[in-house]
Order: sequence, then C-alpha cells, then structure tokens
Amino acid sequence: MSAPLLELRGVRAAYGTIEVLHGVDLVVPEASVVALLGPNGAGKTTTLSVAAGLMEPTSGTVLVAGRDVTGAGPEELARRGLTTIPEGKGIFPTLTVRENLVMATYARVSLAHVEAVAYERFPRLKERRNQVAGTLSGGEQQMLAMARGLAVEPAVLLLDELSMGLAPLVVEELYGIVGQIARQGTSILVVEQFARTVLGVADVAAIMVNGQIRRVGDPSAVEQELSAAYLGG
Repeated sequence: MSAPLLELRGVRAAYGTIEVLHGVDLVVPEASVVALLGPNGAGKTTTLSVAAGLMEPTSGTVLVAGRDVTGAGPEELARRGLTTIPEGKGIFPTLTVRENLVMATYARVSLAHVEAVAYERFPRLKERRNQVAGTLSGGEQQMLAMARGLAVEPAVLLLDELSMGLAPLVVEELYGIVGQIARQGTSILVVEQFARTVLGVADVAAIMVNGQIRRVGDPSAVEQELSAAYLGG
C-alpha cells in the first residue's frame, strides 16, 4: 500500500474535561478510500474534526504528506491540499449554483476551471447552473458541495456522512463518483454511520467504537464485524 497522505497517531481529544478520543491511530494512503465506520457517538465526526483542523487534539499527532500539522487550522490545511465537505452539505442556499461555484475561486483558481471540473463531474449541475441552490434536491446539493471541494483539486478529501438524508439510488451514484475520484489520485477519508453504503468503494475500512479504532482491514473482512460493533457486541 502506498505512503499515507493523512495520518493520525495516538490522537486524543476532549470536550471540556470529557475525553472522547482515546489514542486514535488512522492512516489514509495515497489514492485510497478509507471508510471510518461506527455507531452514533463512536467519535467518528470528532476524528474528522481533528483531521480537518476544526478541533485541536489534547495529545497525539496529525500528519499530512508526512508533515506534522497538529494544531494547524482549516485554512492552513487547505493550503496543504486538504478539503473538507461537512455533514449538511455546506452550500450557500440563497445563491445560484454558479454563484456557489464562484466561491471556490477564492482559492485562486479560475471560474472557468471550477465550472469545467464541476460540470464534467456533475452534468446535472450545468443544467441547473442558474437555479438557486436551496431549491435543488438533496442529492444535487451534495453534488454542488462536492463540486466546489473538488475544484481546488485536493490531495485529501474528507467527507462527513455523505448519505445523510438522501435516497439510496442517489447515495449509490455519489459513492460511485467517490470511487472515481480516488482512482484519479485523491485520498479520501469518509465517515459514515450507514456502513454498507460505502463498503463497495472503500479500499480500507476502520471500525470505531467508544472513541477507539477497534479494527482496520479489508472491507469484506471488516463487514463481518459490523453488526457486533453497532449492537455493542
């Protein structure tokens, strides 16, 4: 397996005096999809927040392309090639699709490039480029959020609950695109509660329970342990 583009070593994190991550080790290799799975309250989103620079760990190390970035904020991590697409899509609902894409140009990429990447990957967005984003379907809003994130050609993409609130066919389509993105060289860490929606495209699956990674391995092998993890076995 190729060298990691994102790595967490012994990461602990807390909300006030309550520790929620207890020494998390996680590796995201180059051009791979790593699925972080587990029940509600397992610590998945906190792990993603630490990786994204939204939350500083109390101890441990975060590395991007082998460089220690522990404590760096989202802006610094973005400059190092890490893009986050949060749960809830993170679009501007009162702006049009095209105006949302304009926001990506603040990362010093041209609008022509942003639109080319977005419309090639998501042709539906081109059809709706003058439509107010808040009136798009949930799946189309998620496509718009992904299009904006991909416009800067990130080395590492962090996805939080991509399937949240979406129909199964839309989720299948989106995860098909996630697989394509990884094959083109982007490393992806995706947090999912509904595990089986992502296992089909994941290269590595990690099960998190009670703030610890309990198992890391091939998705087909890890799948056998999911029920026990979700049911507390």
